[in-house]
Amino acid sequence: FHQGCSHFIQTARCYARPVRRKRKDIPSHLDDLPPTMLKKDYANVPIINSVDDVVKRLLSLEMASQKEKMKIKTQQLVEKVRRSPNDNGSFEVQVAILTAKIRTYDEHLQRHPKDKNNRRRMLMDIDRRKKLLAYLRRVRYDTFENTCKQLNIQYTLPPPYCRRITKRWVVKKAFCLKVFQEVRKLRAPERLKQRREWQARARAAKE
Repeated sequence: FHQGCSHFIQTARCYARPVRRKRKDIPSHLDDLPPTMLKKDYANVPIINSVDDVVKRLLSLEMASQKEKMKIKTQQLVEKVRRSPNDNGSFEVQVAILTAKIRTYDEHLQRHPKDKNNRRRMLMDIDRRKKLLAYLRRVRYDTFENTCKQLNIQYTLPPPYCRRITKRWVVKKAFCLKVFQEVRKLRAPERLKQRREWQARARAAKE
């Protein structure tokens, strides 16, 4: 009896074991970074060429975190669009920094779709990038085209008129329609009376 009971409990435990879903291999925009590349803080150090191979491996991207890889990726995107070596705040540089952030948020949300906080941050960065690109398109179109080409951004024109539909606006519109219908019902007898008077005048004029 004891063996049968233990077998039953073991079967129940196997049945109640949670099923682990296999994660999908989501491509990252950081995959093109070679693992042998040094981190940003150690790339320009003169003594780095004379250190041991083990130390170089520890200071390379193979042992780097996501944040350190993001620094190098952002720097690469900025180098593509900056106007001069000392340019750190132009509209093109801001667009490149926001693009790196948006792509990181997008990859994170593909793995964790219920993360509302990062989704809100991504949408805020997307809106900010749209404003910067719209300004560049209006003022310096050649720079706008080059920025979109270098950063692989597909820019879509906004609609000529866009009104944000909120819950308050929907309730207000429904209330206004209801008031308009009630006023028409109250004025219906008066309009009917005026119509009959006009018809009577028209008949009298014909006679």
